[in-house]
Amino acid sequence: MATMTSKYDRRSFMKVSGLVSGGILIGFNLFTACKEKAEVPVDIAQLDFKDFNAFIKIADNGAVTIFSPNPEIGQGVKTAMPMIIAEELDVPWKNVYVEQAPLDTKNFTRQVAGGSQSIRAGWDALRQTGATARQMLINAAAAKWDIDSSECTTLDGFVISPNGTKLGYGELVTDAAQLEVPEEVTLKEPKDFKIIGTDTKNVDIDKIVTGKPLYGYDYKEDGMVIASVMRPPAFGKKLESFDDSDARAVDGVVDVIRFDDKIAVLAKDTWSAMKGKRALQANYVVDSKLESSEEHDKILTGLLDGKEFNTMRKDGDINKAFAEADQVLERTYEAPFLPHNCMEPMNFFANVTADKIHLVGPIQTPEGTANGVAEKLGRDINDVHLEMTRMGGGFGRRLYGDFVMEAAQISDLAKKPVKVVFSREDDMTAGTYRPSTKYRFKASVKDGKITGYHLKEAAINSNMYGLIPNFFPAGCIENYQVDVAKYDSNISTGAWRAPYTNFLAYAEQSFFDELSEVMNVDRVQMRLDLLQKVKGTTDERIQYSPERMEDVINTVVDKSGWGKQEDGVYQGFCAYYCHNTHVAEVADVVLEGGQPVVKKVTCVVDCGIVVNPLGALNQIEGGIVDGIGHSMYSDFTFKDGQPDSSNYGTYRLIRMQEAPKVETHFIQNELSPTGLGEPALPAAGAAVANAIKAATGQRLYKQPFTKYMQVKELIG
Repeated sequence: MATMTSKYDRRSFMKVSGLVSGGILIGFNLFTACKEKAEVPVDIAQLDFKDFNAFIKIADNGAVTIFSPNPEIGQGVKTAMPMIIAEELDVPWKNVYVEQAPLDTKNFTRQVAGGSQSIRAGWDALRQTGATARQMLINAAAAKWDIDSSECTTLDGFVISPNGTKLGYGELVTDAAQLEVPEEVTLKEPKDFKIIGTDTKNVDIDKIVTGKPLYGYDYKEDGMVIASVMRPPAFGKKLESFDDSDARAVDGVVDVIRFDDKIAVLAKDTWSAMKGKRALQANYVVDSKLESSEEHDKILTGLLDGKEFNTMRKDGDINKAFAEADQVLERTYEAPFLPHNCMEPMNFFANVTADKIHLVGPIQTPEGTANGVAEKLGRDINDVHLEMTRMGGGFGRRLYGDFVMEAAQISDLAKKPVKVVFSREDDMTAGTYRPSTKYRFKASVKDGKITGYHLKEAAINSNMYGLIPNFFPAGCIENYQVDVAKYDSNISTGAWRAPYTNFLAYAEQSFFDELSEVMNVDRVQMRLDLLQKVKGTTDERIQYSPERMEDVINTVVDKSGWGKQEDGVYQGFCAYYCHNTHVAEVADVVLEGGQPVVKKVTCVVDCGIVVNPLGALNQIEGGIVDGIGHSMYSDFTFKDGQPDSSNYGTYRLIRMQEAPKVETHFIQNELSPTGLGEPALPAAGAAVANAIKAATGQRLYKQPFTKYMQVKELIG
């Protein structure tokens, strides 16, 4: 085992000149920053590119354009996926230009951003794509030289003959693109990687920091109007009637259209559309039950107390284990609904004509959304052309194409190009939420060993997906059972970053910590001992690797100084597997003014080969901050079908000064890469909760922690 340690401290990117009034003065020198002989960027629009395959175009000067097929929501695939192709193509990264591919079901597969699966699912195919193109270029050169292709090698965009003669890819692409595609190609050994495993900046970073059009909110077309949509004010209400006379009188408003139970105000600009919507007079009536969180709390508890469950995994006999136990520990953990709060609110462009349906915007599921639009409008799927923009966050919200459907419906009715835009209030009150959930754990101990483990889940609308019952501690405990029950609500719920595990990890790992206290054993060693029971298992249902989990645990113990912390520093531990990745985290908490403050999180990750370490760090650090922030602060409730918050004035998010230092270590191996967009998040809440217990003696059973802590306010 080896680790690759993050060499980045975000503060090192800035030169500190001195302290001013308790702050930091940062200086930049524009003159020394300017290069005297800066090269003019290549105008790729003027290059003569030849289509090589669905992913690659090569120009006559050797420049390479690589299309990134999957949606980019900030997880870095628009950079990482082309890196994989470029590696096997053996072309210098500085010669590569990256473009976002449109939806193309004929040439691409799984154009989805979800489940932290883009790199994992694309790894082999992307490598094959680059290696196949490289072999065809070799074959073209070999034909020119009249030698066997096995005698040729490549280096940095050139094919090289045995005598050292070189031909650039640009000189070969026309001939190569006409050759038969080889059925078998040789992939590079990981030890020979030159691009994969190197820090590579985000391909869009210059455009992001200079405000160039990238996102759906930036997209414009001539003749386009903006649509602001009034939706029912509560789940369980429907539109009965409305008066749009005041809305139509607003300067800039061009039309008002009713569709389904919604009203769209169309205007020449966003402000006029939103102003027109506020001028609407609408009457909504109750159509179904108006639900409240107070009622949900009782319903979920009733489900846990009841006997109607769907058993997702059952090993042994838990009832016998509990009956024979020396000790039994039972605890219940609770979590609220959560909105997604993407930095960029929902939006989408649609232009529905007799010839085609043109869709442009930020969506995580382009294929499913295109099919949904075609079905809704009664059109052939071949009429739909969908282009993806970069997304200002997704977190699962943009898996659902409701806002795309709205844009298409409005355009179809208005007979003009339309872009639907959500305000922050629209985004928060007309969302698809993380479901409110309760978990009840029960464990039995006999002769100092855990003999039984029973997990019950009660959730709004849906239950954990089928792989989760086969995560740790499945296989570790002889008598093991996972049961689920749900309540069907009219409040829309769905995937939220690391679905189900985002809360389950905190609940499970807090429970194991408390169980170790009841058993009077070392909490880390208890987990390591359990993992020994899974080694060599023949149970194909088990999803995690006990060896890889053991590795991240031992490494985080070493790197965090577990058990060796300074006086006044309290640590909390968590090890968790999800989205095919093994993670262990240790949170350091101190008490300031009697209140716990999270100062640092040490994270160890085994995600196989790290394609882009810089991008990987962004995902891990972002996931940890997100996990801590929502565990500590975020609360979202309903009363009479209506959300209690509509903007950040009443919905608490973590603030910049509250984000802890994150120290990241990667386990180095040559295994295929797994997901990174989600796995660091679930463990963070558990590590912090266990650290708070160490610091204050208080065990937390509900989120958000600030609401249930016995202090005035939890900061940091």
